[in-house]
Amino acid sequence: MITSALPDAHSKTDKTNETKKAASVDESITAWALAARGGDADAVEQFVGALHRDVQRYVAHLCGDPQAVDDLAQDTFLRALGSLHRFEGRSSARAWLLSIARRAVVDSYRYAAARPRLSDVPDWQLAVELAQPCDLPGFDDGIALLDLLAALPDERREAFILTQLVGLPYAEAAEVSDCPIGTVRSRVARARATLVDLLDEAEPAAPAGV
Repeated sequence: MITSALPDAHSKTDKTNETKKAASVDESITAWALAARGGDADAVEQFVGALHRDVQRYVAHLCGDPQAVDDLAQDTFLRALGSLHRFEGRSSARAWLLSIARRAVVDSYRYAAARPRLSDVPDWQLAVELAQPCDLPGFDDGIALLDLLAALPDERREAFILTQLVGLPYAEAAEVSDCPIGTVRSRVARARATLVDLLDEAEPAAPAGV
């Protein structure tokens, strides 16, 4: 049986608890970033380890070359560690780092555009598949999350991934995407509506008489 639930089927209490837990995690990550800025080697390791998968998942969504995901993630962290002296904790370290990841991908596009390319076969789906866990809730029973996301316009897909998969609050997703928070909310709502429609279309018709 195909499940049509999206990853927001929680009770109000569950959502509150998850929000508090996410906030606590972000506070810890931001604290590690600030400690790393002061030269704490252990904090550097904690900071990188806590956000490595999020960075990979995000650059995989943005870039068109699955072979470049690891290099872009490494570039992101090198840039971030080189810029830690300017990080003051005014936003979460997660949002700050994903903003750097976005710039790293944009710079890679600019560099690629200035060089001849042997091929042009964008395959962000494969990159995301390699970078993200396979057990995302609500997308099971043969329904591939990647196939559903591929149907979304780029901006809506980015907003959905940042808020629903990476787990950024809407305000921080807006900061990363460089757009108003209302725009992010609209994009996520439209993305979710499209995904629901696609899931409904994939649901097999009930046998006659049932």
